[in-house]
Amino acid sequence: MKVIFLGTNGWYTSPTGNTTCVLIDSKTHYVVFDAGNGIYKLDNYINENKPIALFVSHFHIDHVSGFHTLNKFKFSQGIDVYFAKGRMNDFNTLVHRPYTIGVKNEPENVSNLNLEVRPHELEDGNHDIGFPVEIRKLYHAYDDHGYKVELEGKTVAYSGDTSVGPNSKLLAKNADMLIHECAYIDPNAGGEWGHVDSTRAAKLAKEANVKQLVLNHFDASLYTTLEKRKEAERKAREIFPNTIAAVDDLVIKL
Repeated sequence: MKVIFLGTNGWYTSPTGNTTCVLIDSKTHYVVFDAGNGIYKLDNYINENKPIALFVSHFHIDHVSGFHTLNKFKFSQGIDVYFAKGRMNDFNTLVHRPYTIGVKNEPENVSNLNLEVRPHELEDGNHDIGFPVEIRKLYHAYDDHGYKVELEGKTVAYSGDTSVGPNSKLLAKNADMLIHECAYIDPNAGGEWGHVDSTRAAKLAKEANVKQLVLNHFDASLYTTLEKRKEAERKAREIFPNTIAAVDDLVIKL
């Protein structure tokens, strides 16, 4: 199983990377976390007719700007898009004129796209959608939901944008890989906005008995060079040694 980081920036695309999008290529499914600008590379990696599940953490534009790219893809199996209960109107608003192609007359009709897109709402808790997935509400300035999926006997947890709270620990507990946002550099900044630095993400990984931590979603205005990401990685490793700072097109075998 491979985890491929198509976009690792937060807020906006810059020379350090595209906005966030992560692909898991497993034996039976493709799983995508968030639809930032990095999603445009999806067809470089999806070359089998396995089901595709796209999980949306929240609807800030840096996480869903890739909806405008959906018409680039011609995957015969289509894409199932999952997001939290109550967010269907947000999806229908964005995948609709005048924001992008995708509909004829009704918001739920996405048949004008080059592929079938099937949106689904998920209640908080555990689900079986062909593989086990857990969804938990996390804290962000506007509601964020994190996910944990189980594929090939391995669990991968994904935070979206969030500060650390009780549900973070539930979601991350015993994960083989925790992909966690790292928007800030200052360990004392951003809690009220629902963001963390690398040390807070590392403390969570340690407390939750995670096997590997991958830092993701680096605020493009703060992490202006990849060297700054390496410094964040160094600080995190002082707390949780098995930490990697992601960069675009990083591939990790799990």
